[in-house]
Amino acid sequence: MTHPASFPLQPAPHIRGLASSLIREVADIGMAQSNVLPFWFGESDQTTPQFIREEAIRSLSGGETFYTQNLGRPYLREAIANYLTNLHERPFSAEQIVATNSGVTGLLLASELLLSPHDKVVIVTPLWPNIGEIPKIFNANVTRVSLKIHNNRWALDLEQLLDALTPDTRALILNSPNNPTGWTIDDDSVGIILQHCRKHGIWVISDDVYERLVHDSALRSAPSFLKQGEPGDRLISVNSFSKAWLMTGWRAGWMVVPSELTGDLAKLIEYNTSCMFEPVQRAAVVALHQGEPEITRQRAMLTHTRTVLTNALARLPGVEVPDAGGAMYVFFRIAGNTDSVELAKHLVLEAGLGLAPGAAFGPEGNGWLRWCHAVSDESRLLEGVSRLEKFLENFRP
Repeated sequence: MTHPASFPLQPAPHIRGLASSLIREVADIGMAQSNVLPFWFGESDQTTPQFIREEAIRSLSGGETFYTQNLGRPYLREAIANYLTNLHERPFSAEQIVATNSGVTGLLLASELLLSPHDKVVIVTPLWPNIGEIPKIFNANVTRVSLKIHNNRWALDLEQLLDALTPDTRALILNSPNNPTGWTIDDDSVGIILQHCRKHGIWVISDDVYERLVHDSALRSAPSFLKQGEPGDRLISVNSFSKAWLMTGWRAGWMVVPSELTGDLAKLIEYNTSCMFEPVQRAAVVALHQGEPEITRQRAMLTHTRTVLTNALARLPGVEVPDAGGAMYVFFRIAGNTDSVELAKHLVLEAGLGLAPGAAFGPEGNGWLRWCHAVSDESRLLEGVSRLEKFLENFRP
């Protein structure tokens, strides 16, 4: 009789090779401590606005608890199309919209739709780890192009990126405003990248989750591939209600795709999550229709808290804080530190300060720390800086 131990209990080799979340590794330690100030996750400390919650309650009370369409209810897809038409000042139709169970699900679906084993995928880093690891689920090969610091500001080496986008590249995945750095692409770079990818038939998957969270008050949203895209472009935009509408736990997002792909996406959704919960779809529509004042308020808060935090950090010896254009993070480093995971663990255990280690965002981020400043009470940020200052008095790299 064959013993069960003859057949190891393990997944496919490329799945075993996926990186686990170093943010979670640090947070798991901190969650066991009662005195930790947590700034590790990319999430505001504010609850979802009341008018959004009330719409979900109405839907639940009305008994809307059944299966819905794979691509989302027509009323939600139409609302997203109208929102994008207004935001980007060009027409979008419901046929281009796919409602998804979160933005990360949209990124996963895009990879399922486009990638085959050993395809080349290019990403701009440092980067939220999910984006870099998802292509590896499909055994694709990921090439990293790192942002640089120029004049104390995060910047993209456009020539380096174009050199990496060779004709054998299947897809570019780009997140702007960027998590963790806050780097935000400019309109000229969008046009150059889009034209290069058209020339070589490269898909552009644009993670636009933070597009409304920009610090320049003259901008309604960040520069966008959607604004410059044309019919026939190999372009997919992924977005989410999590950040701009304070709906992280709702798991609601969408994709903008060429209408020729929606039928295939419907099949993929059927075999993944099947559909979105209708009360969430009702709430999402209300967020789109009534949420602009909340977005304006949140943007002002984030710009203010970023200024408070960066000014306080910049006064500490040996701390470098490059500037950025958007999102909700300060990505900084402390002179002499090269192991961000160990540093983040020491900060949790010795200073009661919970930050995300830069190594979680790829090797380019090692030595750096990410601090989420989506905090309504700025005194908590200043208390965190005070704890960091005291820690640094005895810190020996």
